[in-house]
Amino acid sequence: MIARIWHGWTKPGDANAYEKLLRDKIFPSIAARKIIGYRGAELFVRDDGDEVEFITLLRFDSKDAVTEFAGAEASKPVIFPKAEALIARMGEARHYRLAISLVLMLVLVLLPIID
Repeated sequence: MIARIWHGWTKPGDANAYEKLLRDKIFPSIAARKIIGYRGAELFVRDDGDEVEFITLLRFDSKDAVTEFAGAEASKPVIFPKAEALIARMGEARHYRLAISLVLMLVLVLLPIID
């Protein structure tokens, strides 16, 4: 499993609009692409004084799935056009091998019980 983590910041006045855009448009449109190996997204938000920090975490099964999502330059942020005006600054995306996930371990333990 690969975690794609990206950091971006908005002005406080744009934070609610950006969060709503992620929840209502961006994350659903990523899921609608039906990328084989895409396993979902999470959003973390933190007030940071004169900015609001957003961290997105997208999960993928493989580097190929990441490439299908992000293109050949995988560390380049994937920014939707409507979001550009709301983002004050951003970093590159980083990719990590998910070494331990208690959530995934729990699913693997419960899955045979559910069947």
